[in-house]
Amino acid sequence: MTRFCRAKILNFARSTAIADTEILLHSAGDMRLVILTGASGSGKTSIANAIKLERPELAEVLHFDSIGVPSSEAMVTGWGSGEAWQRAMTFAWMARIAGLGRQKRAVLFEGQMRLGFMREGLSSAGIADFNALLVDCDDETRTRRLVANRNQPELANTTMMNWASYLRREAQEAGYEILDTSRAPLEASVAHVCLHLMGPSPTG
Repeated sequence: MTRFCRAKILNFARSTAIADTEILLHSAGDMRLVILTGASGSGKTSIANAIKLERPELAEVLHFDSIGVPSSEAMVTGWGSGEAWQRAMTFAWMARIAGLGRQKRAVLFEGQMRLGFMREGLSSAGIADFNALLVDCDDETRTRRLVANRNQPELANTTMMNWASYLRREAQEAGYEILDTSRAPLEASVAHVCLHLMGPSPTG
């Protein structure tokens, strides 16, 4: 990991380490929050980017990876493990999102994170109302997207498929909606997420 990347991540974490009293004063209020998680190749970033491009008035779109992603070695050196890094950054993101509570636009947040870390982070930030969806696809579709569409064959491995399987089980056990994009056109998935951004009550 470059010094710039590490500094960017650390600055992000520090800037979102909001005091508990400030978080309470800056509660999410009536903000509509939709969270998309999923393993690489599921389609979550494509959905978020399409909404940012085609429906910019609908939601502020935030990407977990925009802060930079360190190497596995750097995660271990700086945070103890890859899981600890993901948890710490999830908490930092939820604190930042809590600070957007008074805006009128919805917030769409996408990234790879355990649903358990997401719930912990939301609770810590005082956010009670949200919609969380696991964006998922079958292994064959994921492999094709990573290899042919994204030219990242190194990600189409057993570790990624196991990560996708873990998130799937986690979502099923917790009762979160699973949006299967295996055979759905992007437009249909985008329309579905837009309904959540405009729709009735959150399911958090």
